Amino acid sequence: MKRFSSLFLVSLLSGGITLGAYKLLSEENAFSDKKQIVSVAPENYTRTVGFGGAENVDFTQAADKAVHYVVHVKNVSYRSVSPMEQFFYGYRGGQQQEQVGTGSGVIISEDGYIVTNNHVIKDASELEVTLNNRKSYKAKLIGTDAKMDIALLKIDADDKLPYTTFANSDNIKVGEWVLAVGNPYNLTSTVTAGIVSAKARNLSGDGLQSFIQTDAAVNPGNSGGALVNTSGELVGINTMISSMTGSYVGYSFAVPSNIARKIVEDILEFGNTQRAIMGVQGTELNSQVSKELNLNRTQGFYIGSVNKNSGAEKAGLKKGDVITKLDDHDIYSFADFNGVISTKRPNDVVNVTFIRDAKTYSASVKLIKNEFASVDFKGMELSNLTDSDKKRFRVNYGLKIGEVNNERLAEYKDELEGGVILSIGNVKATDVETISGLLKRIDDNQSVQVQLMTSNGEMVRVIM
Repeated sequence: MKRFSSLFLVSLLSGGITLGAYKLLSEENAFSDKKQIVSVAPENYTRTVGFGGAENVDFTQAADKAVHYVVHVKNVSYRSVSPMEQFFYGYRGGQQQEQVGTGSGVIISEDGYIVTNNHVIKDASELEVTLNNRKSYKAKLIGTDAKMDIALLKIDADDKLPYTTFANSDNIKVGEWVLAVGNPYNLTSTVTAGIVSAKARNLSGDGLQSFIQTDAAVNPGNSGGALVNTSGELVGINTMISSMTGSYVGYSFAVPSNIARKIVEDILEFGNTQRAIMGVQGTELNSQVSKELNLNRTQGFYIGSVNKNSGAEKAGLKKGDVITKLDDHDIYSFADFNGVISTKRPNDVVNVTFIRDAKTYSASVKLIKNEFASVDFKGMELSNLTDSDKKRFRVNYGLKIGEVNNERLAEYKDELEGGVILSIGNVKATDVETISGLLKRIDDNQSVQVQLMTSNGEMVRVIM
C-alpha cells in the first residue's frame, strides 16, 4: 500500500510539472509571433538609475556667489506733462513728471562694468545701481544692442567688486538645473531654481533671437539679472517672460552668455555691436515647407537667395542648399543658425556643412560686416546707408537702392538707382536685417506700399 501511495504521488507530481511546462511553453509560443510594444524595466531600475530631484543638487554655493554680483538697477526718466494732465490734475505748464523703472544687472568686472537689458535702461535720464551690500552708485551707460536687448553700464565703486565669469552657454543641456537671480518687485537678491526647458528659442518670428528657455520663476524686476549654472557661473542674462498677465506663469527666457559676452566685448572695443552675416536669406525647414520645396528633410536652414559679393557667394553656396551644421553646431532652425552667427565677428571664418542634390558638402565661409550686405526687393538691390548717404538725404535710416533689374521699373531706373527706400508696408527700412525678416513673410507677388526718396531727393509713395 505504501509503495502504491508513493508511486501515485510521484505520478501526480510528474503530471503537474508536465502540464505546467506545457502551459508555459504554449504562452511563450502564443506571444512569440506578436511585436513587443511595451518594454518593462527591471525592478531595480530606479535603484540603479534613479531620478534625483532638486534635493540632491546643492544650490547653496551657486546662490551665495550670485547674490553678490547681481545688482538692482533703477531707471529715472522724465516726461513732459500733457495739457490734459494740466487741466485735470493741476500740473503746471512745462512741468515734467518723474518716472521710475527697476530691473537687475550683473557685475562682470571688479572695476564696475555691469550687464543688463536694454529695455531696463531705455530712455533713462539717470541710472542708479544698488549692490547687495545696499551701497548705491550713479551709473553711466557705455553702450547698447537693442536687437539683442543687452546694455553695458559702468559704476565707479570705492572697492573691488565681486563679479561673475561667463560660462560657455553652448555647453548647457536641456534638463540641466539653473538658477535665476535678480530683484523682482524691488525685492533684493531673490534666487529661484528651474531647469533649461529649451535652447535657441525665437519669439519674434524673424529668427534673430536665440534665447535659453527655462522654467525658473522670473518676474518683473528680474530683467537683466543672472541665469547661472550650479557652479554659480553665468550662462545667460534673464530678459523676458511669456505671460498674459505680466507675471511668471511657467516659462522665462535669457540671452545666452556667449552672445552677451560678444556684445559686451564689441561695445568695449568698437563702441557698438559688430554684427557679422554670412550673406544668405532663407527659411527653416518643417514638414509643410519641405513639402512645398520637394525636399526629403524637415530640419535645417534652406537657402532662398545669396547676397552678391558675400562670403557665402564666394564660398560657392547656392539657392536650394540646406545648411545642417555651422562649425560643430547642428542647425535645425533659423534661431540655431542665428545663435551661432551672433557670436561671430566680421572676417571670422565658419565651416558650413550643407546638402545639395542629396549629397553632403562643406565649405569655409568668411563672414562680412552687416553694412556691406544687400537684399533684393522687387528686382531692386538694397543695402544699408552709409553716414554720407544719411547726410546727403537728411535721413537717419533707410536702405539705398542699388542696381534695378526689374523690367517693369526700367523707365524709372535713373530716378530709383541711388535713391532711398524709407519703409515697406508699415515697417521702417532701418537696416538689411529688418527688411530681410519682413520679406520672408511677404509673397513675391504681393503688392505693398513703399515710401522712398528718388535719387534727386523727391519723396514719393508707390504701390509695388
